[in-house]
Amino acid sequence: MLDALAALDLGDAAVDELLVAEALELRAQAEYGAGELEQAVTAWEDLHTLQARRGDAAEAARAAAMIAMYLMMDTGLMSPVRGWLATAERFLEGSDIVAAHAIVAMTRTYERFMCGDMDAAREQSELAISLGEATGVTPAVVIGRTARARVRIFDGDLAGGLAALDEVGALLMSGGADPLTTGMMYCEIICAAQGLAMYDMASQWTEVMERWRHGEAFGGINGRCRVHRAEMLRVSGTCEQAETEALGACDELRPWMRREFGWPLAELGTIRLRRGDLAGAEDAFREAHQHAWSPQPGLALLRLAQGDAAGAAAMIAEAIEHPFDIPSKERPPFGDLRLAPLLDAQAEIAFAAGDVVTVRSATERLGEIARQYPSAFLRASTALAGARSAVLEENARLALQASTEAMTIWADSGAPYDAACARLVRAAAYRLAGNETSAEMELTAAEDAFRRFGADAKAAEAVALRAVGAHVASASTTPRANDRTVVTFALEGNQRTIEFDGRSTPLRDLKGFRYLARLVADPGREFHVLDLVAAEEGVLRPTVVHEGLTSGDQDGVPLLDDTAREAYRRRLADIDDDIEDARRMNDPARVELAERDREYLIAELGRAVGLGGRSRTVGGSAERARTAVARSIKYSVDQLAEHQPTLAARLRAGLRTGMYCSYVPDPVSPLDWRL
Repeated sequence: MLDALAALDLGDAAVDELLVAEALELRAQAEYGAGELEQAVTAWEDLHTLQARRGDAAEAARAAAMIAMYLMMDTGLMSPVRGWLATAERFLEGSDIVAAHAIVAMTRTYERFMCGDMDAAREQSELAISLGEATGVTPAVVIGRTARARVRIFDGDLAGGLAALDEVGALLMSGGADPLTTGMMYCEIICAAQGLAMYDMASQWTEVMERWRHGEAFGGINGRCRVHRAEMLRVSGTCEQAETEALGACDELRPWMRREFGWPLAELGTIRLRRGDLAGAEDAFREAHQHAWSPQPGLALLRLAQGDAAGAAAMIAEAIEHPFDIPSKERPPFGDLRLAPLLDAQAEIAFAAGDVVTVRSATERLGEIARQYPSAFLRASTALAGARSAVLEENARLALQASTEAMTIWADSGAPYDAACARLVRAAAYRLAGNETSAEMELTAAEDAFRRFGADAKAAEAVALRAVGAHVASASTTPRANDRTVVTFALEGNQRTIEFDGRSTPLRDLKGFRYLARLVADPGREFHVLDLVAAEEGVLRPTVVHEGLTSGDQDGVPLLDDTAREAYRRRLADIDDDIEDARRMNDPARVELAERDREYLIAELGRAVGLGGRSRTVGGSAERARTAVARSIKYSVDQLAEHQPTLAARLRAGLRTGMYCSYVPDPVSPLDWRL
């Protein structure tokens, strides 16, 4: 692609306009393939201007429709999309049916679908299919059929919609569409399956897309496929593999996605939450929110993990009452399906708070959704919520029955993390029935599953719950407030001797152990990762130069380059036109969506520019240090766990890693570290 870009020299004014038009289209395709979305859109805009000046209305309309399509695919900003579609339609007024009509219809289909207007999306999908067939525009036919299938699902025809998606998938597998359309529609099928919580179907199509993408995909398709792989690994494990895919997806999608960049960020946050990296999860969720993408239910569950059950409950209740109405093809745009993961989280949060009324309400609403859109995962989520309600109501029989159903479904579906969560509730049910032996077996199995999955914090929770049972059985072992157990963590040469619970373990000193020594020496204090690295390497941390960034942070890439910033300013003008038109049409819903687009672009421009107009960057040394420090600490604790599993579990429960790291000791039975 880069060679193609270098070969295109459009500066010669003597070149025939037809050749210039051809070169501009080639440039648009090459720029997109090279990861330069804004330059690709600019090339299409130049082509539209050229064709309009030449008086070729059909080609000017086609260029305008292509601009709308590219903006819709990657920016999530519907106001500029509507503006360019209106421009294309203006150039097509009174003309015979041409390819541009089909491109307008297929783009309008998803513009309406993403905005939640299912009636218009249904109408436009049929139009895209018929116009695509009439003009030979295959993408319009394939995209129209995919959208029509998704609309059928939302209309309640689940079986018919899924069958239609399978037909589209078979067409894609046979090579019946171009690579860009194929990749986007594979992504659509997977998103539809995930919206229905049909992870078995989503997993199958993710594997198909993964095999296809090597050598075929270009543009942002590779990154989108990696997000889907991360989503599947978040279910099937391991967490480390899932985070690797999510981070890779973020790197690959940064040049393409704008608002929808919050999608991989939110997924990254959820994975980190499962790993127990609460600070890293916070960073990812906050950045997703900055991209106008809902971080829920992950952020509410993070608050619960941080010990703020009341804040978590308020946050998830607000998310259910006022769900994000942001255009997206990655998630259900409206209706009960988008509430299912929120209700599942609400049941978990309310269970932790002992709020039986809220757990019961969430269970009932989940059950209604599961009956409307039958899937194994929705059924399991409903069963687990019901088990939690039964535990709070002290109905051991019902709690065991429901938690067993949830555990079995998730185990059969290859979802070990979720099955282990069900085991925790099952253990509570056994304990309620007075069967401590079975409760301990469930907790041991859950700990093992969490450990293999990479969810160390949840494994530590299982250990703590098992200890509660042991303490109840033997009151003499119950920890008293401020009881302190001594841990020797001594370093001599390149060997560290660790003494705990009557056992002495000599281990080779590791970089992660040196980070741990710094953290446990000052419990509760937050250390920036650059400070940890600097202290470990015996160097001074780089001097702060502006807005909290250090000189070492500035080797990253700009959040927005000059071309992108100029394009954003042009789109602000498009949005203002869309707002004015919507007000003339007395369409307050469209005005609200357009104003959100405007707020997003202004926020993005603000985020991309620092003091004195200086461009902000991402991907610098602080982010690299965050990843390296977290990896080193995890590796060291894993090594310790092979010899001192109880101490390792207690360490994991108190460690917080991310851009800031800390060690928070157990307030009931803190460890007394001797360094």
